[in-house]
Amino acid sequence: MIEFRQVSKRFPDGTLAVEDFSLVIPSRKTTVFVGSSGCGKTTILRMINRMIDRTAGSIEIDGEDIVGLDRVKLRRRIGYVMQNSGLLPHRKVVDNVATVPLLNGVPKREAHARALELLDTVGLDRALANRYPSQLSGGQQQRVGVARGLAADPNILLMDEPFGAVDPLVRAELQHELIRLQRELDKTVVFVTHDIDEAFLLGDQVVILQKGGVIVQKGSPTEILTAPANEFVADFIGATKGKRALHIDRRDGRDVVLDSEGRAAGVLVEGSAGTGEEVPT
Repeated sequence: MIEFRQVSKRFPDGTLAVEDFSLVIPSRKTTVFVGSSGCGKTTILRMINRMIDRTAGSIEIDGEDIVGLDRVKLRRRIGYVMQNSGLLPHRKVVDNVATVPLLNGVPKREAHARALELLDTVGLDRALANRYPSQLSGGQQQRVGVARGLAADPNILLMDEPFGAVDPLVRAELQHELIRLQRELDKTVVFVTHDIDEAFLLGDQVVILQKGGVIVQKGSPTEILTAPANEFVADFIGATKGKRALHIDRRDGRDVVLDSEGRAAGVLVEGSAGTGEEVPT
């Protein structure tokens, strides 16, 4: 479990990025921070592994204040996946994935064997192990980035807009791959995005932020969709203009889900036929 207690961050130039932020991030669940640019979500994420140190307050992992921990050792036990993968361009895929285990003193043969296993885990062919990042597609690079984040078998995985730089089809594929991985690996995942649909898809707990790291609402996707805390949240999730209002229509023998404009949003599978009333999504 990760707990923020009245945490603030002011940068040397005087910018107050986060003020009096308190939150409990449950273990073995995916918590998603979502909000517009400048709301402090990435700053909050990076304070967990001390890439950024808090100015005030405390951050505890399983009851231990991280300020008393060696920041290098802390980072090596927390997985971190960033946008554009952050791979070392001069190192082969297998060496990129094995980076942290090698730094932790794991023998090279063992670290490489673990790296190959992780390529399997994230759905990559082992034949890619000896290629360089520039020889991979954007989606493949992001998968390698996830494998590297998992290489030290961390309990916590931080993901900073990891799918934001790939095309929509690849992004959807990576999102569902992450859902599969979480079911299999059972990590504490902290995910940052500006995309509310991505937040609702991935998050067990979704935290909607405003400037300064102010929590406007937190809860499950269902809780937020069915009971927006205020007008800001309703507008942010698209509820004010009926974006989230769906209804079901029978067409050509199938139950088709339509959005507020009458456009097809999906088809109900057998056993999930609705009542024809508007339903939130």
